[in-house]
Amino acid sequence: MVSPGVELGVTVDDDHLLARDLAEAAGQRLLALRQARGDGDAASLRRDGDRQSHEFLADRLARLRPADALLSEEGVDDPARLSASRVWIVDPLDGTREFGEPGRSDWAVHVALWVQGELTAGAVALPAQGMTLSTAEFRAQGAAAASPDKDARGPSAGPRQPARGATAGSTAGAAPRELRLLVSRSRPPAIAVAVAEQLGAVLVPLGSAGAKAAAVITGAADAYLHSGGQHEWDSAAPVAVARARGLHASRIDGSKLLYNQADPSLPDILICPDSLAGMLLEAISSQRHRLE
Repeated sequence: MVSPGVELGVTVDDDHLLARDLAEAAGQRLLALRQARGDGDAASLRRDGDRQSHEFLADRLARLRPADALLSEEGVDDPARLSASRVWIVDPLDGTREFGEPGRSDWAVHVALWVQGELTAGAVALPAQGMTLSTAEFRAQGAAAASPDKDARGPSAGPRQPARGATAGSTAGAAPRELRLLVSRSRPPAIAVAVAEQLGAVLVPLGSAGAKAAAVITGAADAYLHSGGQHEWDSAAPVAVARARGLHASRIDGSKLLYNQADPSLPDILICPDSLAGMLLEAISSQRHRLE
């Protein structure tokens, strides 16, 4: 009988590799399901994607980490996790809406591990983009030296772009480009609209939280700003990877993102380079007071 570790091709003693390989394996199953269904019933595809990915992740974690607790968007919340020292926080299919739309690639699988108050490992798989970002790669490279085109398990994401106010490339006198703020494609928050107006930034709508965080991590965008409703499973894995990459991740008031709480609601988030965090948090504070 083949052990689950051999089946996944992982070193089961390494939480970083386990998070990465579980996210990738779940993502490949979702791709296969999507391909098999073609352009059929989108609602049924979304339901089956959520369910099958959850069942796969829950089964593998129960076999490979039987002493750990699990918090999943698609699972029944067991209060026992609140007294557990290790909790896996997963979103089996982040961006369910996009998954059901033919041709869209901005959906993801999130797998993160919380240990005694802190996120310690995580992975965001973007199966339709052929890319996985995880703490395994960034941990190995070191946050300061990490390069997105080398650390992403998939096609090169290219070099990080300069921050707002910096010039692109080395051409003398090149004009600074506009700041790019990633927002929900279905409900861009009012605070993001106001901040963009204040800073002269461009709002870039995108699907899942994982896809938006990945765009910041790889340098395809400058910041991800969300307010108005999320849960721990939406951000745990993206935050674990972003922090491993050396990025800033917080609530939009600058406070710490807390996980494995009794109420898993975690309604807002900011992910960006440290060099932009002060400016963005100041603009957010200013606009929140104006909007109240």
